[in-house]
Amino acid sequence: MASVAKTASSDTNPGGIPQAGSSNKQLQDGASNPRGIPYAIFIDRVEDYVTDRSEVETTINSFKEMISKYQFMQQNTQRRASGLKDKIPDIHKTLETVRFLASRKADTDPLQTTFELNDTLYAKAEVPPTDEVYLWLGANVMLAYPIPEAESLLGEKLATARKSLAACEEDLDFLREQITTLEVAFARVYNWDVAQRRKEREGGESIEDKKRGSPNG
Repeated sequence: MASVAKTASSDTNPGGIPQAGSSNKQLQDGASNPRGIPYAIFIDRVEDYVTDRSEVETTINSFKEMISKYQFMQQNTQRRASGLKDKIPDIHKTLETVRFLASRKADTDPLQTTFELNDTLYAKAEVPPTDEVYLWLGANVMLAYPIPEAESLLGEKLATARKSLAACEEDLDFLREQITTLEVAFARVYNWDVAQRRKEREGGESIEDKKRGSPNG
């Protein structure tokens, strides 16, 4: 008996990050990766993004929220990738077993083997030549398949799982880049605010100095 591992589906924008066109201050031209995860904004000049200090707090809070959403998506994607890494070897092993059974002739003697009942428990069995196998489909469901159909199904499952894993790894790289971009944007806006406050303080001190230096001061 063989088991078929389910492959995880790839959600589109599961983190709830604002989608394209929602704000010209949130996303870069509404662009996204193939799974619909939006690009983070890139700030070259803070002055083009923040017009005055009254917008700094709102902007910083927006960056914090977006970073949190990207990190949430990153955690989900990591879990999905981890699950696929566990399932792919199982699917491949099952497929190889089905191919081996398909290669046996009808007049071949029964095969002496062991099969796993539990993590540390195995039982002996005789496997005669057969033209069908039973596959676990999940949710306590097992179905019988002709060997060619089982081989085709498992091949498709394996290809899908590998494709999904590649997409997960690509998304993880993409999410790391977006988080870094937002952290840089956060730092630039924060440093710009500190510089503006310093200028305002120095400007105020200069005015006070002029007043004290004036004969009428």
